[in-house]
Amino acid sequence: MNQHRPIRPGDPALAQRLNKEIEGEVLFDAFSRGRYATDASIYQIEPLGVVVPKSSEDVVRALELARQADVPVLPRGGGTSQCGQTVGEALVLDYSKHLNKVISVDAEARTALVEPGITLDALNRVLKPTGWWYPVDISTGSRATIGGMTANNSCGSRSLKYGIMRDNVLDVEAWMADGTLATFGQETVKDLLARTDESAITKLLQALAGIGEREATEIRARFPDVMRRVGGYNIDALIPDQETVNMASILIGSEGTLALTKQVHLKLSPLPKQKILGICHFPTFYQAMDAAQHLVKLEPTTAELVDRTMIELARDIPMFKATVDQFVQGEPDALLLVEFADDDPKENLRKLDALEGIMTDLGFEGGVVRAEDPSFQSAVWEVRKQGLNIMMSMKGDGKPVSFVEDCAVRLEHLADYTDRLTKVFEKHGTTGTWYAHAAVGTLHVRPILNMKSEDGAKKMRAIAEEAFAFVREYKGAHSGEHGDGLVRSEFHTEMFGERMVATFGEVKRLFDPEVRLNPGKIVNPPKMDDRTLMRFKPGYQTETPETLFEWAAWGGLGGAVEMCNNNGACRKRQGGVMCPSYRATGDEKDVVRGRANSLRLALSGQLGPDALTSDEMAETLKLCVSCKACRSECPTGVDMAKMKLEVTALRAQEHGLSRRDQLIADLPRLAHKVGRFGPLLNSLNSLPGAGIVREKLFGLAKDRPPPSWASNRFQQDGESFGPEDGQPVVLLVDTFSRYFDAEQTADAIKVLAAAGCRVTLPPLPEDGRPACCGRTYLANGLPDQARKEAERTLTLLAPYLEQDMPILGLEPSCHLGYRDEVPGLTRSDLAEKLRANAALVTEFLAKETASGRLSLPLKPLNKPILVHGHCHEKSYDALKPLLSLLRQIPETAVDLIDSSCCGMAGSFGYQAETADVSRKMGELSLAPTIRAADQNTIIVADGTSCRHQIADLTQRGAQHGISVLAKAL
Repeated sequence: MNQHRPIRPGDPALAQRLNKEIEGEVLFDAFSRGRYATDASIYQIEPLGVVVPKSSEDVVRALELARQADVPVLPRGGGTSQCGQTVGEALVLDYSKHLNKVISVDAEARTALVEPGITLDALNRVLKPTGWWYPVDISTGSRATIGGMTANNSCGSRSLKYGIMRDNVLDVEAWMADGTLATFGQETVKDLLARTDESAITKLLQALAGIGEREATEIRARFPDVMRRVGGYNIDALIPDQETVNMASILIGSEGTLALTKQVHLKLSPLPKQKILGICHFPTFYQAMDAAQHLVKLEPTTAELVDRTMIELARDIPMFKATVDQFVQGEPDALLLVEFADDDPKENLRKLDALEGIMTDLGFEGGVVRAEDPSFQSAVWEVRKQGLNIMMSMKGDGKPVSFVEDCAVRLEHLADYTDRLTKVFEKHGTTGTWYAHAAVGTLHVRPILNMKSEDGAKKMRAIAEEAFAFVREYKGAHSGEHGDGLVRSEFHTEMFGERMVATFGEVKRLFDPEVRLNPGKIVNPPKMDDRTLMRFKPGYQTETPETLFEWAAWGGLGGAVEMCNNNGACRKRQGGVMCPSYRATGDEKDVVRGRANSLRLALSGQLGPDALTSDEMAETLKLCVSCKACRSECPTGVDMAKMKLEVTALRAQEHGLSRRDQLIADLPRLAHKVGRFGPLLNSLNSLPGAGIVREKLFGLAKDRPPPSWASNRFQQDGESFGPEDGQPVVLLVDTFSRYFDAEQTADAIKVLAAAGCRVTLPPLPEDGRPACCGRTYLANGLPDQARKEAERTLTLLAPYLEQDMPILGLEPSCHLGYRDEVPGLTRSDLAEKLRANAALVTEFLAKETASGRLSLPLKPLNKPILVHGHCHEKSYDALKPLLSLLRQIPETAVDLIDSSCCGMAGSFGYQAETADVSRKMGELSLAPTIRAADQNTIIVADGTSCRHQIADLTQRGAQHGISVLAKAL
């Protein structure tokens, strides 16, 4: 892979020089290198080290120091490459954290100048108010960077209308391998060849122009005549057919092998004013493929494929099930999502009607679901955008593997090509998953293979050779969107011929004569089936430590961790919750993907002995706030919160607990003993110097006041309230609603009774201490104590569960644990019954009032309501019931804050070492939105931690939703 002198990964001398001479982060430790050893491909190559440059000057200096050390350099954006472009034995430069600004936007000229580390979605958020957008709308736009898209010549789902990256990049300013800065853009060939200056850049450009003229005949003969051709170098752009050529085309699709991008000048398009969508259903996959050539005659912006496998997998993912059930009729074998985006809504409707007509003519009458509502369209497209991750959500060692997924053929050949490829899969004892861009003949097909076995690698090569032969027969392209990287570069000779491959090598030498930039991609690649370069290398296996929870469905904890395919959905910066710590820090260490990679490497012994319980692993997991967003938002279901519990327990068993962790773990027991002295404790906490004592003794942030104890703790255990003939329910009072927020417990009883419920409060257990979910013990690595607490609660609730009574609660983090951790810990029939019967008060009331079994007499409040959802409410889809209840209040506007985790997250925000990150999380959107709200606005937050974070950051009081409903009775 590396043509340079041997240098071991993590070389301390190079790290020392970099640390001394650059401002950004220098990451040479084993855990960091491991996190950057993979992208979204099947490959894993440990880098020599990682630099996260803070400025352009850092990039130049890192390049110079790497040159002096005689090591290669590999530029990287979001690390979402499908083909191994962003892994290699090199010094990795991560542009995504700091070099991510919009430099300028010229709305009149319809252009934008950006740094390479900005993501597509972030750019389009900036552009939206101008009425323009950057239309290369790839599905990974929430984390893929413009620099990476440029290096990969990305395409997007609407390339039928807008073209691909090379059609939408005006020029690129980049550093050559020797550090020279140059701009590559439009050049008049005549003027270029007439230049007489002796600069290296002029000589380079003239040499490139000469290649275009010299190889024009060969290029026309060998380059596939399809829109989706992104393999090799774009030397076809150099053919002097026109007066000017865009020299940026050579860098576009070059995968970081020719230069390091400083900034990209982009061509913008008008934002579509109107869109409409027709979802075409087909009984067989072949019929869908054959129909594509007819449907595109209506000039849609796109026609995207969704196959039966993707439909079935999406139905099993909570975040997609409702949407899939809405847009899929019956049991189709394939769908085509056909979109029209004319500015005239009447024209869109006419085309949608015509689509139905064509479907009828083809024999599929009634086979179109119309999506005219924009929110419905967005929901459908979100499922399609997550296609890759949905496909990768298969449990077990067999996974859809990316290596022939990018082939592009003309539409008239699409049905035959896919049919022949399906038979190849069958010949090798497997099947394939299909989705993506039917309108342009590029289908992301992935055969299901076990890449942990030698047989899997052999099948991969055999299938690749047969598939690429078909593509050449149809005069198509083997790289239609995702590039070459390690997986397809090897096949350029068959695709382009020896002369073209030699020309690619000539281009590489012109730019990078010493082979310093991302070696092994496009030119002089390794074998694509070399298992020593793969994530699952020969001999790969994971250890199976004793676990708290059942991971058998994944083949053990290791299998569950391996569900992370590195596609990086967790790196999104807006929308949903995942991943709040990454949103605050921008560090790969603090994203679900980074943590999963560290766990996988530790479990498979690649980080040395005892890595799972090491300080480095504790640091890796430190900023995980257990928000559980990944449980519902990660399309492959990587539940990092639960995985963290496993590691925390193992570490506590080996290293014990700190004084602070033991204090927090024991909070429910301590609250029972000292809760009666609440006013006194509040006074002590407010004394001068109390914060310093807290920080010194327990590591609690001195400038974070602890929660105030309630002056009157809740003590009505064993009593019943509400009409005697009312619907029977049990209200289980958690520690926080008992000792800190007792008034909301009274409000819950009041609201439930007003709705017509007979509310029972269980008596105290025999030892006189209230029941507890055990979360504080579990979160601090004491599963045995947590299990005992859960069993005490189950014993207390057994009589009510036998009667199938609803078990209601107020605190999301506590009560929703009865639907997750408690059944997993105890593995009992009673716990499963509690899982089925446990609900938040708001969930229960929303369901019962919607069914008409209960009703709430509510009056207007004459104040708007602003709601922040608790992370666990969002994860368990328990936020919608709260919103629906609040919207039952007459004449009251209810809005939801688009916020991630508040950042307090139990004790996280109070810890001295994490308090600052906690505030950053809260300041991302939550605190600014509340500060901007009118003082008359009611702020609702059901989580105890959320309310304290809001108070600390904004000095505004927030209330539990049940308390707001009580005021509206």
